[in-house]
Parts: sequence; structure tokens; C-alpha cells
Amino acid sequence: MKLTVKGRQAMWAYIFISLPLLFFILIRIAPTLFAFNISLHQWDMLSQERPFVFLDNFKILFKDKIFIKAMSNTVKYVFVGVPIQLAISLSIALLINKLTKGASIFRTIYFLPYVTSTVAVAWVWRWMFMKQGGVINKLIISFGGIAQPFLDSTQQAIYVIIANVIWQSIGFNTIIFIAGLKQIPQTFYEASSIDGASHWTQFWKITLPLLNSTVIYLVVMGTIQTLQVFTQVFNITGGGQGNPGGPVNSTLSLVLYIYQLAFTNYKMGLASAATVILFIIIILITIIQLKFLTKKIEY
Repeated sequence: MKLTVKGRQAMWAYIFISLPLLFFILIRIAPTLFAFNISLHQWDMLSQERPFVFLDNFKILFKDKIFIKAMSNTVKYVFVGVPIQLAISLSIALLINKLTKGASIFRTIYFLPYVTSTVAVAWVWRWMFMKQGGVINKLIISFGGIAQPFLDSTQQAIYVIIANVIWQSIGFNTIIFIAGLKQIPQTFYEASSIDGASHWTQFWKITLPLLNSTVIYLVVMGTIQTLQVFTQVFNITGGGQGNPGGPVNSTLSLVLYIYQLAFTNYKMGLASAATVILFIIIILITIIQLKFLTKKIEY
């Protein structure tokens, strides 16, 4: 049977579509389903027996104080870190958008932290906030202040990590905000200026509503990335020495807790159950954010 031109085009289209689809199934969907299966078993890497326990792993997790602490810390990472990084990024984007010369230089400068190695940045952050000899404490002392414990404090350590996450995320968010600002017609601002609207009024009535889709994207992406924070916590609080997530689990994130369950304690069943919980949380938060942040803008 001889194919027509359209038939051959369709055939090649299906072939090219099937390759990434196959990759997605093998790399994404299959491991996810396998993790769901492991979460229903008592899967200990040191034992050959892997009995089916249904929801027992989930019950054990919700009775585990360390798991609850990791959940609490992760919530703090999200609800403190994401709003601050978005507010700072939007402020920088608004300022850069006003520039007539040198805007590309500032965009590059602010974007550099985002493309810098997260591990390298985490180690620099660790050295900066050391109690003895850290750059930040030297500055505090030089201004007549008292040296702070920072990473040795159960109250301060988590905010040191949040500051690192914020600093490294600002560049990406700023670039996306600038792109969003460029899409807003200048005629809106010109018309509002004629009507006597202040810059503050223009921001609330024009800029922010028309950046709605950009804000939604960055909120969702920022939340998902922050929920999965691992590298910063592991390197800043552990750094190959001591116990990552310390002191006293005050910085322990959910992903780091999963890592410790799986590769330190070899409890793959519990680790998979915690992964399923994280997956469900990410899905629910994404749905809620899209539901409440999405609204139609009339021009």
C-alpha cells in the first residue's frame, strides 16, 4: 500500500512523537509507579524479605517526630522563602525595566548566581556564616555587634539556608518578570498618567494584574523547587562533616529526610512512602495555586 504525502508526514510525526513519549514513560512514569509499589512494602535493603504492609509505612511516618519536623521545616522553607524571592525579584525587574542603557549588563549580573554551581555556592555560604572566622560575623563585629552562632543555632540556621535559596533564585525570577513586563502595552501607562494615576496606582491596577500569569508560573515553580530543597541543606549544614539537617534537625528538609531513610538507614519502603507524600503535596499545592491565583484579565 502506497502512502500519500500526508500519510508519510503523519507516519514520521508519530515516530518522532513516540520517542520522547517512550523516554517519558521509562524515565518518569515507570519509576513513579515502582515507588508507589515499594511504599506498600516493608522494603529493607538489608533483608531479602519484602512483605506487603499496605499503609503501615505511612502510619509509621506520621508517628515519627523527625518526619513531622522535616515537614514543618519544608513548609517554612516555602512560606518564608518563596514570597521573599518573588518580592525582591519583582522589585529588581521593575528597576531594570526602567533602564535605557546597561540593562543587559544588570540582567547578566543578577542571573549569574542561578547558573553557578549550587554545591559551590552552598560551600561559600557555609564559610561565610561560620561562627568562628566567618565573613558575616567579622562584619558584625567590625560594626560593634556580637558574633552570632548562625549554623550552630537551632533558630538561625534555617534562615541562613533560606537566604541562600532566595539569593540563588532571584536571577531566574528577575529574567522571567522582565519578560512579563515587556509584554505590557505602554499605552496603558500613558493613558493612566493622563488620568492622573500615581506610580503606585499604576503598579496595583496595571502592572500586577497583567503580570498574573507570570506570577502564577513563578509561584508554582518556586514552590515545587523549594519543596525539593536538598543540596543547600546537605552542604551548608553537613558539608561532608557532622550531621546534615542539623543542629538537632532544625534545618532538615523532607527530601534530605528521604535521602537519609533510603541511603543511610536503607529503609526503602519508608523512603518511598515519604516520596509519595511529597508527590501528593506538590500536586495538591499546584492545583490550589492554579485555582486561586488564576483569574481572567480584561483589557
